[in-house]
Amino acid sequence: MAHASARGPRIAVMAAVAALGVVFGDIGTSPLYALKTVFLLDGGAVRANQEDVFGVISLMFWSITIVVSIKYVAILMRADNDGEGGVMALAALAQRLYATRAGRAGALLVIGIVGVSLFYGDSIITPAISVLSAVEGLDVTTPQIAHLVVPIAAVILIGLFVFQRFGTGKVGGLFGPVMVLWFVVMAVAGLAVVIRYPSVLLGLSPSYAVVFLVAHPSISFIALGAVVLVITGAEALYADMGHFGPTPIRRAWFFLVFPALTINYLGQAALILHDPAAKANPFFLLIPEWGRLPVVILATVATVIASQAVISGAFSLSRQAVSLGVLPPLTIRQTSKKEGGQIYLPALNGLLFIGVMAVMLAFGSSERLSTAYGISVTGALVVDTLLLLLVARPLWHWRAWKIVAAGVVFGGLELTFLAGNLSKIINGGWVPLLIAAAVITIMTTWRRGRQLVQADRKKKEGSLAAFIEEVRLQKVPRVPGIAVFPHQNKESTPLALRANVKHNHIVHERVIIVSTTTARVPHVPASDAYIYDDLGDADDGIDHLTIRFGFSDDPDIPRALRVACREGVLPLKAADFNRASYFISRGTIRRAREKGMARWRRSLFIGLANNAADPAARFRLPALRTVTMGNDVEI
Repeated sequence: MAHASARGPRIAVMAAVAALGVVFGDIGTSPLYALKTVFLLDGGAVRANQEDVFGVISLMFWSITIVVSIKYVAILMRADNDGEGGVMALAALAQRLYATRAGRAGALLVIGIVGVSLFYGDSIITPAISVLSAVEGLDVTTPQIAHLVVPIAAVILIGLFVFQRFGTGKVGGLFGPVMVLWFVVMAVAGLAVVIRYPSVLLGLSPSYAVVFLVAHPSISFIALGAVVLVITGAEALYADMGHFGPTPIRRAWFFLVFPALTINYLGQAALILHDPAAKANPFFLLIPEWGRLPVVILATVATVIASQAVISGAFSLSRQAVSLGVLPPLTIRQTSKKEGGQIYLPALNGLLFIGVMAVMLAFGSSERLSTAYGISVTGALVVDTLLLLLVARPLWHWRAWKIVAAGVVFGGLELTFLAGNLSKIINGGWVPLLIAAAVITIMTTWRRGRQLVQADRKKKEGSLAAFIEEVRLQKVPRVPGIAVFPHQNKESTPLALRANVKHNHIVHERVIIVSTTTARVPHVPASDAYIYDDLGDADDGIDHLTIRFGFSDDPDIPRALRVACREGVLPLKAADFNRASYFISRGTIRRAREKGMARWRRSLFIGLANNAADPAARFRLPALRTVTMGNDVEI
């Protein structure tokens, strides 16, 4: 019993450490560039005197406290959608809560699309700026090889994206202990300076932030564009919740990450206050000269982990977007047998890699990249706050005064950050906005095109019950064999089934229409995995089977059908499916003359549809016994 009781805390610690290796990389590496950027903005508009230093450090501390500790960790992590976090999960949750109001539910999805599009902009810039800021530590330790910063950063990023195929679980297990060391080193480095200059602790008072904002409105407005860098990674933290769950993330944040960040920022502020020249790179100048090169190496590894946080967050949000019908089906590989959120998307991984490399090579330094950073982050924060205010009443029964207070505190702070970052648009801030605009275009086009396709398919599919009656009355010839038709429901007729009757004038002796769903558990036992329906007539040879897969189960339809036979669910022999034929309902999408979409959007939708994941490969259908057929679909 003692051994079992000790095992619980050990597992909790291991989960928190693994979460450190994936979730906190982005926000945990902000000290590399956040405070430096504040003091380098606009030719040094923020000065290295007590008033400005205390004002900036107060703004940073309370921004982290309000936005990350309170809004995300304490509140928003309670708003999950079947265990998933992030703006798309929040939008889906809001849709569910407002399901009876069709117009509002659609608007909520559009808000989610805007939020996730801004997050993609963050996902491309974060790896570039994080890795560059770490490798630039070579400027301090070994200036003679500073010209190799970009090539070294490129090699590191290539390795990171190649490693994604092994999954976030393995990444977290490998990187977790490294991040523990990273946060401990940050805390120790900051604490050594804070002990020498303890007066810097006064900067934690919110009064200094207020005085700074009131006394220097124009300078503080510029500073806010860089102060926001301390909370980059907050949305990624929420989006990664599905990988580990909220409890390990909360423990890691409050027991290690938040204290370490606070101490390090205080140490940097104290150093700048007593040595203004240190503002050029206060993070690395905190470290004694003998330890700088090892810390550069450690920082480089930590920034790789920072990149991991947003990449894995992008994977999670993309899967949610696919399930909500705003992205085309993507190939998704489950990388964990225990956690449903641990996935790998090859196509998205490749697109992110291209975007990250392009941005890094175009800007060339973390200082120049910082001008492009912040707009997408603050925009995503504002979207999350808007959705939070919408779900608070139906989900937690918040009273009006509490919703107003949250809107004023969270929304007011984040809108101020957003306004402060608008000045960056000309100098590079247009990059994440352009990325977001492209993603919004793709998502809205896919959503609208999908609606038009489904409407046209619904007309052509018709009622399954009516089709079965038609087959019986017309005495369509039956041929030996089993035909399996993957289809989303049992109310309408698979287009492939209709096409088979129309063109071949036959129906197989046994027809099985198969629908699949994914449960929020790793594995579904065979006893609970199947729902069989003879569709009202046990003798007509046309049946329906619903298969429930767990998120770690391979969605192998042929194997699942054989298991259903062995379990006695299907009145057939498992060996019969070794010769069964499979029919995919997929027709050519053609442009219709009717209005509904602009010509260029129709072309974009058709291109997306033609490159969507192949359902035959996803369901492990045998290539030599699978036929794709159906009527053309118009949009």
